[in-house]
Formats: sequence, C-alpha cells, structure tokens
Amino acid sequence: MAVAVKTRNRWHDGDELRWAVRHWATKIGVLTPQIRLREMRTKWASLSTVGRLTLNSELLDLPKDLGEFVVVHELVHFLAPNHGKVFKSFMHAYLPDWEKREQALQKFAGGGLSFKRVHKATGIRRVR
Repeated sequence: MAVAVKTRNRWHDGDELRWAVRHWATKIGVLTPQIRLREMRTKWASLSTVGRLTLNSELLDLPKDLGEFVVVHELVHFLAPNHGKVFKSFMHAYLPDWEKREQALQKFAGGGLSFKRVHKATGIRRVR
C-alpha cells in the first residue's frame, strides 16, 4: 500500500511534468515557455532570456509537490526577475507552502547528497 502512495506522488513521465508547466503557466498568467527536459549536473531548472525552461530530468524522481515548487519558482521569474519581496509575494500567492517545499527539496536527498538553493541568474542549483 505504501508503495502505491509513493508511486502516485511521483511524476508518471516527462509529458506529465510538461503538462504541469503548461497548467501552472496558465494559472500564473504567463506565456507557456518552450519546455526542455534534460540531465543537468548542478541545477534543478533554468529559464533562459528567450523564455526556454529547461528542467532537470531528475525532477521525475522527486515527489510532485517538490517538482511543482521548481516549476512555479521558475515561472514566477517571468513576473519578478529577482528573489525580492515581489517574487516572494507571488510565490505565496501561487504556492502558500512554498517555503516548506523549498526546505523539503533541500533535505530530499538525505545522507548521500545535500540539496541547497544557490541562485545564479534564475536557476535553482543542486550542490553536492
């Protein structure tokens, strides 16, 4: 039974993650970016200046709520380019528990890897 719950909480495939990006872009009111899914060694996601959203394929192995945090975080950068008060206000509006999700993302890997947010431009970096 617990295995079934864990499976339901994970992304089924890349198409489901892409659907989530389109869903959140519509909900936030931004244009749906071109979505690219690939292995990234140091980031969970990045948003290019031309509006291409690149997502780390490892997101498929994360619980959906953590993947949604990454997606919403990047899409909110269309509204607020930095991480100031406006950015945080939008994050609270769209994901009221975003800080809890961010902490969970940082702790998700457990003993082997540590995840922390180190922003350079608009990417969420994964640091070993």
